[in-house]
Amino acid sequence: MQLSQIKSKSFHQSKKRVGRGGKRGTYSGRGVKGQNSRSGATKEPIIRPLIKRYHKLKGIGFSPPRQKIVTVKLGDLAKKFQEGATVNPQILKEKGLISPKPGKRSKVKILSSDWQAKKLIFENCQFSKTAQEEIEKIGGEIKS
Repeated sequence: MQLSQIKSKSFHQSKKRVGRGGKRGTYSGRGVKGQNSRSGATKEPIIRPLIKRYHKLKGIGFSPPRQKIVTVKLGDLAKKFQEGATVNPQILKEKGLISPKPGKRSKVKILSSDWQAKKLIFENCQFSKTAQEEIEKIGGEIKS
């Protein structure tokens, strides 16, 4: 084997030098004028102006996740619960009045409705003013 017979495993083609006469002379295949014909013409990436627009303050966009408040009407509770039963978010999830999301505790707000409510005991719930008045009028209990 001679030194001239040795070939490299990775084939590397040398870059064609353009713009020095011959077939790719004068404009070098870039056209006559415009941004693409200039030397060093690189177009600005699309994301750069978007990044420049954002605030550079510490902690922007990292607010803690808010708890969603799920609303339930008194009429729906009257259909699902018997008189004297306790109502709290866990029991509402079991009964199917609130959609269960694993690992998340959602706040429950009780709203009033046209349906006649029953005497119930409420725990760990929020109330609208009219719902609270309606519960107290019937004789239900509100525990916090």
